Amino acid sequence: MIDLYTWSTPNGRKVSIMLEECGLAYRVHRIDLGRGEQFRDAFLAINPNGRIPAIVDPDGPDGRPIALFESGAILVYLAGKTGRFLPPTVRGKYEALQWLMFQMSGVGPMFGQAHHFLRAAPEPVPYAIERYTKETRRLYGVLERRLSAAPFLAGEYSIADIATFPWVARHDWHKVDLAEFPSVKRWFDTIARRPAVARGMAVPA
Repeated sequence: MIDLYTWSTPNGRKVSIMLEECGLAYRVHRIDLGRGEQFRDAFLAINPNGRIPAIVDPDGPDGRPIALFESGAILVYLAGKTGRFLPPTVRGKYEALQWLMFQMSGVGPMFGQAHHFLRAAPEPVPYAIERYTKETRRLYGVLERRLSAAPFLAGEYSIADIATFPWVARHDWHKVDLAEFPSVKRWFDTIARRPAVARGMAVPA
């Protein structure tokens, strides 16, 4: 059974969705970010960067336990372990990986900054609000153009979609109406109907 160390954030939910989609048995360890549990020694021994999510798989690739952090790396690992959600062809694989990296380098950081300055900053910072909401909308435009040409980011449902969905699920946090991006909305609604996605989005309980 895989041990999942997580909290109720988009990055954490990427991995719980993937575990559910792959049908892998896992045990949830709640890492309460508000209480600073990510900085405790026991967790830092798994992820020295002190961020969720992280996993420990007792059945690693060489039959020994493996600990992994960084959500993108975990998704790639689980795809390799199960042979699912990463296209088998070389071209398809890199199509999916480029969109995964787009999420890791763009969608996650920029949406996260928009969330912070719109919801958590102790006082309004107009420059930051304008900068990150404008960049968030630009990234939605990139998603819209891609998803108007393909049903999923890599053509078929993949770890790229699994990584991006939980961030788009917080569209209200960054003040984006999905009706303005109809292809993104179609994609989002399609993925939201997947039972494994609904289960993964509910972790941790």
